[in-house]
Amino acid sequence: MKTRSPRAVVTGLMWLQHGGNLRHTSEQNDGVSRYGWLMHDGENFGVQEIRDEGLLLRTEFVKQPGGDHGGDWSWRVTAKMEGKGPAPLLSLFFYVATDGQGTLRPVLENGTRLAAVAGTAEELGDFTLTFLPPTGEGGEGPKYASYNFLAAGVPGLHRLTDLVRHSLRESSVFSPTGRPRRRFFGVSSTGGLPGEPPRGQLLLHQVTLEPPAVLEVTLESGSAAGARHGRLAGPALSAALTRHTAAFERRFEDTFGLGTRGVSLPAPRFAQAALSEMLGGIGFFHGRSLLRSERREEPLPGMESVLFTAVPSRSCFPRGFLWDEGFHLLLLARWDPALARDILAHWLDLLNADGWIPREQILGEEARSRVPPEFVLQHSETANPPTLLLALERLLPDAPLPYLRRLFPRLRSWFEWLNRTQAGPEPFTFRWRGRDPDPERFLNPKTLSSGLDDYPHASHPSAQERHLDLRCWMALGARVLAALAERLGEPHAPYRDMAAALSDNALLDRLHWASELGTFADLGNHSSAVALRWHRPAPVPGQPPAAPQLRREVREAPRLQFVAALGYVSLFPLLLQLLQADSPRLPALLGSMSSEQQLWTPFGLRSLARDSPLYLRRNTEHDPPYWRGSVWVNINFLALRALHGYARAAGPHRERAAKLYRELRQNLVANVFRQYEATGFLWEHYRDSDGTGQGCHPFAGWSALVVLAMAEDY
Repeated sequence: MKTRSPRAVVTGLMWLQHGGNLRHTSEQNDGVSRYGWLMHDGENFGVQEIRDEGLLLRTEFVKQPGGDHGGDWSWRVTAKMEGKGPAPLLSLFFYVATDGQGTLRPVLENGTRLAAVAGTAEELGDFTLTFLPPTGEGGEGPKYASYNFLAAGVPGLHRLTDLVRHSLRESSVFSPTGRPRRRFFGVSSTGGLPGEPPRGQLLLHQVTLEPPAVLEVTLESGSAAGARHGRLAGPALSAALTRHTAAFERRFEDTFGLGTRGVSLPAPRFAQAALSEMLGGIGFFHGRSLLRSERREEPLPGMESVLFTAVPSRSCFPRGFLWDEGFHLLLLARWDPALARDILAHWLDLLNADGWIPREQILGEEARSRVPPEFVLQHSETANPPTLLLALERLLPDAPLPYLRRLFPRLRSWFEWLNRTQAGPEPFTFRWRGRDPDPERFLNPKTLSSGLDDYPHASHPSAQERHLDLRCWMALGARVLAALAERLGEPHAPYRDMAAALSDNALLDRLHWASELGTFADLGNHSSAVALRWHRPAPVPGQPPAAPQLRREVREAPRLQFVAALGYVSLFPLLLQLLQADSPRLPALLGSMSSEQQLWTPFGLRSLARDSPLYLRRNTEHDPPYWRGSVWVNINFLALRALHGYARAAGPHRERAAKLYRELRQNLVANVFRQYEATGFLWEHYRDSDGTGQGCHPFAGWSALVVLAMAEDY
């Protein structure tokens, strides 16, 4: 935990079951069976549970805001073993670290126990972090523990785990009275990591004990200035946690109304956890992106930036993603509109002089350490769907006018950049730039800019492509900019005119209706007769034979045609509600959505139809299918939102839309809930054959939109 500032003092927890692995950061496939926030209000209170090889850790915090330095915080960590048998020794490592500013001074007890840290920092003022002695569970008396203490220089927060691991030595002894002595790994001062000069301090308090036990830590900032009424610990902390728990549950019901809708336990607990995991994943990032400009050969660092944002996944994607964030904000705007407005403003502050926002925000060493090298570089011609405008459309009616006035120039610049740089080959068409430049490596070259990654677009990227999904996003953008400009008294006719043109169903038909496919589609230089074949490179004299490579083989030359890939992209005119309620194209789309041979599954709509040529096909030797059949919650949410609208609009298809809406909502919500109950996680996407969670977990980014679906809040 830290303050919202570029070089904040950071506090945290690591743990080690002796005989196991040191745990610290959330990592994919690290063997921790379950973890996540059960309650989190996004500001002052949170409850998290972690299950790790028989160990149950419950972490709780309460913040008391106030004063010029943010107020005070208290944490409680409860550790106990699940099941029977002797408890292994457990070490809990509580730490405080600086990263470029602030000073820390240890306060030792008996020369070995770090009783407190006295510190000074810009945001916290003169603060004291106190480590209270452990007690037994349920308020029992003091608990026997061994203590170790580490003071070291820190080369960067991204190296904290390595620094602690480097300092561990199996030389400490756990020796309770009348019990056998046991050796364990304890920290010892090592002077830091070899060859890495420090730029901050680390003070760490290691407590080694046998569970069950309760430990508390309090941080008292410079806010109180003598007005503090006792420390927030023990019974006072218990009372505060009880109050916050009750307030959270009341606010959740008042916001989403699941109880009044007849939703019975444990489903509301699941919904609370889904929202809380997203709120608990909000972070503050600082640093520079690494950029590739069309105007320069060499990559260059971007401007120094800060970003307050939710993240898709703490384990896989602990950083900001532009198109994900618009979906996140749909949920956050319902829970806390002011928080959502704050995050939206941070994203728009990332615009460069041209009006571009990098699609992936990899700010600082800690974020960069979690990104494969090939994805670090951001390309200045590459866009991303402007989903932030989905959130703005929801926020617009109640947002303060001064806030909207500050946003408007940035939104206008961003939209103009999209309109200018992603223009298609003829008026009112659009084309994603940044498709993969080496198409022969892939069965179908990826289009990361679209957000749909390996979803099949034209097999041979060219300037003649027309991308249906991007055209629909631009229609949404024009509609929202028109409404915003009108509310501010700014000229809005150009946006209204553009929105009308991009929503014109006859023009949409002419540009994107593929009568031979019976659906809307992309147009491009395309061949369906492609396959991956093993290819052995030609021998090079004097060199050992090269390993075989899987390369694309094109059996029929591409031609300009509509792309036969019925799936999420085909639905975009419906998803963003551009089709009129009496459109003659609606029955075909509703039919594809309800067809088991195409998009319908008992778990939600699959991303690519079963009868599409690239359904569940690998894209390379190492790239399994991603957006080629799996069920994704964000697009299913857009489908529910649209069907809900068409079911209420006068037209010949409203009853069919209503029936499809009810069944799709039931299938999606039931499966996401069922998988959470079975695994303890929300997942990145879900297998279309049996609903099993796949990809990253926990993925409380757009998968948490299930909460709005449960509340029927669109």
